[in-house]
Amino acid sequence: MNFLRGVMGGPSAGPQPSGADTIQKLCDRVASSTLLDDRRDAVRALKSLSKKYRLEVGIQAMEHLIHVLQTDRSDSEIIGYALDTLYNVISNDLEEEEQDDSEEENSAKQVDDLGSQFTEIFIKQQENVTLLLTLVEEFDFHVRWPGVKLLTSLLKQQGPQVQQIILVSPMGVSRLMDLLADSREVIRNDGVLLLQQLTKSNAAIQKIVAFENAFERLLDIITEEGNSDGGIVVEDCLLLLQNLLKNNNSNQNFFKEGSYIQRMKPWFEVGDDNCGWSAQKVTNLHLMLQLVRVLVSPTNPPGATSSCQKAMFHCGLLQQLCTILMATGVPADILTETINTVSEVIRGCQTNQDYFASVNAPSNPPRPAIVVLLMSMVNERQPFVLRCAVLYCFQCFLYKNQKGQGEIVSTLLPSTIDATGNSVSAGQLLCGGLFSTDSLSNWCAAVALAHALQENGTLKEQLLRVQLATSIGNPPVSLLQQCTNILSQGSKVQTRVGLLMLLCTWLSNCSIAVTHFLHNPANVPFLTGQIAENLGEEEQLVQGLCALLLGISIYYNDNSLENYRKEKLKQLIEKRIGRENFIEKLGFISKHELYSRAAQKPQPSFSSPDHMMFDHEFTKLVKELEGVISKAIYKSSEEDKKEEEVKKTLEQHDNIVTHYKKVIREQDQELEELKQRISTLTSQNEQLQATVTQQVSQIQQHKDQYNLLKVQLGKDTQHHNSHGDKLQMNGIQTEEVSKLKEELEEWKNKHELLQGQLKEKDSVIEKLNSSQLEMGATEQSLQTSRFGGLEHSNELQKELEMLRSQLQLQAAEISKLQMENQKLQVMNTAADPMLGDSGAPAAMSSELEARLEQEIKELKSQVKALSEEKESLKQQLDSSTSTVAILQDKNSRLEREVAESKKEQDDLLVLLADQDQKISAQKMKLKDFGVAVEDEDDTESGDQGDEDEDGDEEEQDENTAVCYQEN
Repeated sequence: MNFLRGVMGGPSAGPQPSGADTIQKLCDRVASSTLLDDRRDAVRALKSLSKKYRLEVGIQAMEHLIHVLQTDRSDSEIIGYALDTLYNVISNDLEEEEQDDSEEENSAKQVDDLGSQFTEIFIKQQENVTLLLTLVEEFDFHVRWPGVKLLTSLLKQQGPQVQQIILVSPMGVSRLMDLLADSREVIRNDGVLLLQQLTKSNAAIQKIVAFENAFERLLDIITEEGNSDGGIVVEDCLLLLQNLLKNNNSNQNFFKEGSYIQRMKPWFEVGDDNCGWSAQKVTNLHLMLQLVRVLVSPTNPPGATSSCQKAMFHCGLLQQLCTILMATGVPADILTETINTVSEVIRGCQTNQDYFASVNAPSNPPRPAIVVLLMSMVNERQPFVLRCAVLYCFQCFLYKNQKGQGEIVSTLLPSTIDATGNSVSAGQLLCGGLFSTDSLSNWCAAVALAHALQENGTLKEQLLRVQLATSIGNPPVSLLQQCTNILSQGSKVQTRVGLLMLLCTWLSNCSIAVTHFLHNPANVPFLTGQIAENLGEEEQLVQGLCALLLGISIYYNDNSLENYRKEKLKQLIEKRIGRENFIEKLGFISKHELYSRAAQKPQPSFSSPDHMMFDHEFTKLVKELEGVISKAIYKSSEEDKKEEEVKKTLEQHDNIVTHYKKVIREQDQELEELKQRISTLTSQNEQLQATVTQQVSQIQQHKDQYNLLKVQLGKDTQHHNSHGDKLQMNGIQTEEVSKLKEELEEWKNKHELLQGQLKEKDSVIEKLNSSQLEMGATEQSLQTSRFGGLEHSNELQKELEMLRSQLQLQAAEISKLQMENQKLQVMNTAADPMLGDSGAPAAMSSELEARLEQEIKELKSQVKALSEEKESLKQQLDSSTSTVAILQDKNSRLEREVAESKKEQDDLLVLLADQDQKISAQKMKLKDFGVAVEDEDDTESGDQGDEDEDGDEEEQDENTAVCYQEN
């Protein structure tokens, strides 16, 4: 312990040992001591010396400290000391303080980077990093926190190597993700810093971290900390989100599909009182805006950018950004970054561009946001970065937006200019900036107007109509002429570069504009004079742009002006400038340093206003035209003619293709309309089918309910009849009883009539049989006297034929009687004690009477037919030649049929007997109810007169039949 007191600075009797000796002794004690307390004290002493004697501790103690981490894991205190010591040795965070205290440390840092070297020694054995990942999993604060700091320092010193070790380690990244869920804010916050270093420039680790639910956890932390009003923890989380999303298309898509863009909207909810923004809030909001720009950056794939832009519009994020854009009291740097963010959110997205065009500033009267921004752009008192941001916003608004381009150009045309002058339009602001005394305003306005004409030939032609009033008393001049006038006046280089870029964009791919430009006789001499002069380096850029403009005038010349045909302009170049000199001057543009910077990205970013020379879209135009113009200069007139012919052919081909495209487009529209009609009809059909199905089910339900009620009513009626007949009879009215009696009498009468008709039919059948037998006997006597045996067989045959016809008639009558009997049974079953409705029996009885009358008439007609058949039989007696054997066979068959008919008659009689029994049972029930019922004898006496009349009629019919037979 005396040794330790000496090391820690306590009094000692002997001479003071040096730092290196002390560290060596402590290392020996850590390596050789068997007591854990002694080793713990030695490691604690090394920790206290590690800041001052960083090199010595790192060289001598690192191996022993790693051994402690491997062997003494059961003691969290010694593990914590060892991790802290290693952190002090490896980290460079404390070097600045040490450098202020001692000049020796300054010289040591200049000699070598100790942190990087010690890190390389530590990670040389990959097991050390794996061991450190295992220690970070420990929940003990004294182990986990120094482990996180040490791993963060390793990543800072040797990031790619440590990232690779962690990536190949089993569950290495997943272990570190658990730090974000730690309830101790110190560890959670340092875990965010660790993940920042871990995810730098490593797409594989970025994907793993993202799919370990990092977005959800980080957004939760930002929300808990108060969004933009939070502290430095919010800043660290935003930096980590940028690492995960920047240049990582997979994570960007995952972020969008996870609906995390919607959770960004509350970040930009700024109140009305925007005074007194803290520095941390400005930093946080700046990082939040940058995170939005990462998702919609022009360098991202177009599809991913477009989907993020749409999501930002639908969730209201774009609307929130426009609110900040038009708010007051917003710091200048936040306003600038907001303008840049809105620019990229609307760039190339028609929906977002249309919304931005509708945004108005909260002024009186309200002005469009575009007009307000352009006022800032052409105002030389505004900050340079703000003016660049406004120009970028205007460019993004017009990017692939022909509708917006037309609206801007329309504000310059004579028919749409506000004559009252009450409001300032975008076109007026651009013209004012184009011809102001500020060269930066000239350049910005020229570039903005060039973007309004980008890839739009119609607007290039319309812009030729713009007339400007230069001074009072002088006639107006065209915008094109005014631009060339300013060029010839020898203004600043920046102004001339801007105007030349505007003219090149305007004249490219527009022959009419070229003709207007060449129509001014001063333009071509000015250009050739500028190109031919030998000027300084500053003027070389202007010379290159003049060469480009002259080359465009040649390439897109339609030879409509005789003095400025292509061939004459080429000859002029060769005489005044020289072809090689012209090509050399043309190459000055692409060789310029500022050209290369502008070609890198669409956003105009310049360190100073003097460097603001080229626009990104113009660099694309130069790449496209430089080679074409060089070839056009060396072409002969014959080649030009051939080229013109080819162009005409191509134009005709293009016209044909355009025509067919139009036809195809119209057909596509018709197809779409038909598809929509089919879809609507299909939906209507489905709706109707659903309605029909629903109605069918409702009908079925009603039927089921009706059947159920019917069954219940029948059960109630039976129950009522079986248990309450006596009680109900007292309540039955006399009228109902009289109706029942009358109906019963009617049914009896009908039954008797049917029975009488049946008897009459039976008697008719018997009479017919007897008459036929008599006729057979007389005929037989006649034939025997005349012809003998052969004639006897003929008589038998005829008799058999007559019997067959009679039996057929009888069978038909029997079937009719059976049908009538069945109807009677149905009627009798319907005539229950309650008898149903009173009107139904009357209708049925009238029908039966009509049928009986019809059947009687039919029987009479049948009798007449039989008499006629007898006459025909007499005529056929002489013609029968059949044999006796056949007659006997037929006779036997007829006998069987007669037996069957008799059997059917017996069955009919049985059915009638059953009917009588049912009627008697009905009478008994009525008697039980107390109703007086007459007997059959009484009814028979009343009906006797009718039967006598029927008998007389039947006798008359029989007499007539006998007369016919005798004849």
